[in-house]
Amino acid sequence: MSDKLGVKLDHYVSQETFDPEATMAAGSAPSEKYLKASQTQIIWWRFLRHRLAVVSLVVLGLCYFSVLISEIIAPYGLLTRSSSHVYAPPQRVHVIHEGRFIGPFVYPLDFELNMETLKREYTPDTSDPQRIRFFCFGEEYDFWGLFDASFHLMCPPKDGTLFLLGTDKLGRDMFSRLIYGARISLTIGLIGVTLSYVIGIIVGGIAGYFGGIFDSIVQRITEVLRSIPELPLWMALSAALPVTWDPRLIYLGITVILALLDWPSIARAVRSKLFALREEDYVAAAEMMGAKPSRIIAKHLLPNFTSHLIASASLTIPSMILAETALSFLGLGLRPPITSWGVLLNEAQNIEAVALYPWLMAPMVPVMVIVLAFSFLGDGLRDAIDPHD
Repeated sequence: MSDKLGVKLDHYVSQETFDPEATMAAGSAPSEKYLKASQTQIIWWRFLRHRLAVVSLVVLGLCYFSVLISEIIAPYGLLTRSSSHVYAPPQRVHVIHEGRFIGPFVYPLDFELNMETLKREYTPDTSDPQRIRFFCFGEEYDFWGLFDASFHLMCPPKDGTLFLLGTDKLGRDMFSRLIYGARISLTIGLIGVTLSYVIGIIVGGIAGYFGGIFDSIVQRITEVLRSIPELPLWMALSAALPVTWDPRLIYLGITVILALLDWPSIARAVRSKLFALREEDYVAAAEMMGAKPSRIIAKHLLPNFTSHLIASASLTIPSMILAETALSFLGLGLRPPITSWGVLLNEAQNIEAVALYPWLMAPMVPVMVIVLAFSFLGDGLRDAIDPHD
């Protein structure tokens, strides 16, 4: 081999026999595991590369698991009151008392009423450490209506108190109410998204596959609904719910309202995707073989972008949680005796109460954590699903 000047150049092509197994073993080619992997496995492996998304998935998994065992996690009952500890501040957890390790404990709170400010002033009694009990038997509860139990992961000291996040105006433990509130705030997002996705997939699937006059009607309806500001519409529909309704009906009504206002965006996404996929050869082949439209949509079209719907759901759920929190905070959503994070924040509307008792704002923290976790999870799912990444 020579260049234009006639100078002979070295030949660098290997003359050895190509051995594909040795090449794959050396790591220069994909292993058999990756070559035979399904699309779901590849998406999962790509998702695991997004560490923040994996951490968010673990956090969300623990939060939703806690919904199942709220009674076990909470040291107090939802309505348990301590009249002698109204607006009590959070009790700090200590492990060392006077230079000696005695395990997790709290100091009891003594209070006196300040006659000048009419404020309860609490001071910890540092001479009497009270150990926190773990895996213990405490206040009884009805576990999901199945049986009575009294087992808790954590219990207050005997003849003592354990207010990790303080108490409210009725002397109820904020930490326990926060745990119980998660059951409502977290599930309302899942149920609402499920309802909105069912409506959106059915309406958008029919509109995208058949087109015609039905598609035009769906398009106009979605455009009208998307042009209306969401918050005023939420407030109007929520205010229309009768105050005399059972709390469970109020919960169901709020969930349906959130679902009915969210389905247009899902319907438009499904419709546009089906519009493009219905011209594919495998759809024509299924039609020629006599497959019904419902089977073509369910078995051939929807599976092609199910992963994208899952990624979109991870961003829709936190928006519904925020919507419920906002409505309940304004007094137009869920109402006591139902307890959600929004209902708990409703007690912090008084700026004077917030200034004197800032622990009433504690429900803001789990709301922020859940919303951020869902956002990071959605980013990880989009990166895993995107074939061009």
